[in-house]
Amino acid sequence: MLGVALLALGLVLIVEGLVYALAPSIVEDLLAMLRAIPETQRRYMGLAAMALGLLLVWLAKALGA
Repeated sequence: MLGVALLALGLVLIVEGLVYALAPSIVEDLLAMLRAIPETQRRYMGLAAMALGLLLVWLAKALGA
């Protein structure tokens, strides 16, 4: 179980690192757009992302990962 958690964390860090390495100006633009969104809506977006992530993890485990 710990191995799977470390694998997942490593994959997230790889994807995040690629975004910052390949397109740092796009990250700045995205941050500016996020600042324009009300805090409540950002909170709901975060909750929706967590729910989607939970669904994907559940689906992966159901398929035998």
